[in-house]
Amino acid sequence: MAKKIFAKGTIIGPIIALGIVYGDIGTSPLYVMNAIVSDAGGLKNAGSEYIIGCLSLIFWTLMLITTVKYILLAMQADNHHEGGIFSLYALVRNRSKWLIFPALIGGSAILADGTLTPAVTVTSAIEGLKEENFGLFKLGESQTPIVMLVMFILIVLFLFQRFGTSSIGKAFGPLMFIWFSFIGFFGLINMVGHWEILKALSPIYGVQILFSPDNKMGFFILGSIFLATTGAEALYSDMGHVGKQNIYRTWPFVYLSLMLSYFGQGAWVISQTKNVSVDVNPFYSMLPQEIHLFAIVIATIAAIIASQALITGSYTLVSEAIGLKLLPRLKIRYPGKIKSQSYIGVVNWLICGTTLLIVLIFKSSEHMEAAYGLAIIITMLMTTLLLHEFLLMKNKKILAYIYLFFFGLLESLFLLSSLIKFIHGGYLTLLITLCILMIMIFWHFGNDIRRSYTTDSQYLSLKTFLPKLQQLSEDNSIDIYATNLVYMNRVRNNYQIKRHVLYSIFDQKPKRAKVYWFVTVNQTDLPYEANYKVDMLGTRNIVDVQLYLGFKKSEHINIYIRQIVNDLIKEDAIDRQAPRYSTITNRQVGNFKFVLLNQRIQELNSLPHLHKLDKFLIAGRLFLQKITASQPTWYGLEFSEFVEETVPLFIEERKSNKLIQKEIVNKKTSEKSE
Repeated sequence: MAKKIFAKGTIIGPIIALGIVYGDIGTSPLYVMNAIVSDAGGLKNAGSEYIIGCLSLIFWTLMLITTVKYILLAMQADNHHEGGIFSLYALVRNRSKWLIFPALIGGSAILADGTLTPAVTVTSAIEGLKEENFGLFKLGESQTPIVMLVMFILIVLFLFQRFGTSSIGKAFGPLMFIWFSFIGFFGLINMVGHWEILKALSPIYGVQILFSPDNKMGFFILGSIFLATTGAEALYSDMGHVGKQNIYRTWPFVYLSLMLSYFGQGAWVISQTKNVSVDVNPFYSMLPQEIHLFAIVIATIAAIIASQALITGSYTLVSEAIGLKLLPRLKIRYPGKIKSQSYIGVVNWLICGTTLLIVLIFKSSEHMEAAYGLAIIITMLMTTLLLHEFLLMKNKKILAYIYLFFFGLLESLFLLSSLIKFIHGGYLTLLITLCILMIMIFWHFGNDIRRSYTTDSQYLSLKTFLPKLQQLSEDNSIDIYATNLVYMNRVRNNYQIKRHVLYSIFDQKPKRAKVYWFVTVNQTDLPYEANYKVDMLGTRNIVDVQLYLGFKKSEHINIYIRQIVNDLIKEDAIDRQAPRYSTITNRQVGNFKFVLLNQRIQELNSLPHLHKLDKFLIAGRLFLQKITASQPTWYGLEFSEFVEETVPLFIEERKSNKLIQKEIVNKKTSEKSE
């Protein structure tokens, strides 16, 4: 992250924050009031009391959930300036094992709900073209051209991800500033002459509308109200990209612009006569006809920015989950010049495919709104549980329990009110959530179970084998296998290492090397930590390397190892390795060969000591391991020299059934007796 850009007191920081943080929540005026009017049965039934009550609910929902919970409380739980549910989990995970469950559920839900954001926002913006006249061309009521145009925009957006968005991103801030100024200004214009709309600032009207006969939806109206704050979780996740101070500076402007837009739309709805068509979007309808085209263009740009922020946020969430070992390894590229600019091809095209499918299934934004928000409220509830633990960790017990009771109750009400969305499309986002959750469960718990069945008998002491390693290294009767032989396997306390590693060195074709490297990669709770410790074990050619990498740091081991070997040569801890032939002048380091051990199970049923559920989870994990990024790809070794060897997951599976000898026939003896 460019510290100078986001430093305290700079002007550009808040502008950039507008483009990165507020895309999702900033485009909610495109569809929230439309959903509220639809719940009333159209403009004819959306009376003054109903609209003012709904606006009151919107105002206080944004105040309580976005401002109090996320801006004031959640942003205090920053993991070395990083936010989001996985960063929060990394802070509190040592407090209790059960905290893995809200992290898995919340992370799955926010990734799933993210597939709906590009579809809803872009479709809502493009639908403004309906009934517009462009010379002889008129779109009319047909939704098909809208769907085709939305799909085209989304495909182009996803195609551009692989090239990075740093240059485009610089324009996002000013464009979002124009967007917020635009919606705030025209919202204020429509409020003129209808100042009674300001009664919505009182929470009384919000409570009353929940029980009013004017509200046909009753308590379930909260499902549409909640759409106004769906970007709050993304705001917390993006905190590390822009810095919390810039969010503090920009939120009052964003909040004011949003509420002016909502109040202006509400005033316009109240001002309409009884014969107005029920099929109009208040956002576009309240604007003067001559600026409709500009409004559609700027709304589409804002929707694309919101989608881009969502896609980039998905890469970040997946990267964090991989670092925390909650998801399988996936190939991560960095097309930009800063570490927050990442690209994960698998994630990109899965989101793209799912988003396009949603557009094809639901077609209109009104139908998408019915499915939107259900999964994100689940994420908010999970964040509430983790924040409760964070406050307890900070010895703020009274605040922790007040917070848990109030926001747990409030968000539970929103969840219950959103359940009506299930039959109208919420089932799709929940299905996607469950799919992502199952992948996380297989990977995380399959790995835990595998470790729990790993016995001490599968480990040997590296120190015990030091003399043999030294002898092999000096044995000139064996050809050199590599100058530096690197094993990517964990060395535990007391120098315990899996016997598979030593078996690979000694018992197969002996691997003679000048220096043996045993590299352990330790994931830390600090997002971008990158340091190491070296133990030479009293030698000059046997190296135990403990790498400490943050959960957002890439694991391109070849880069780190070359730095470490140069450091050790400078410190005269190992001998210089100047090769006889090289294109590099004064080269001091010889060649490297990496040995990667792949664990396999031939037949799970041959392991009776495993429970059925354990077998199921381990099988799922191994399947995911097979279809996702290989070890060479993950460790960045595609262009390095490496060897992959297959070893059994459990030593017990090497045991075979003992044969019983029945008979030995000596043919020569038999012939002689005849």
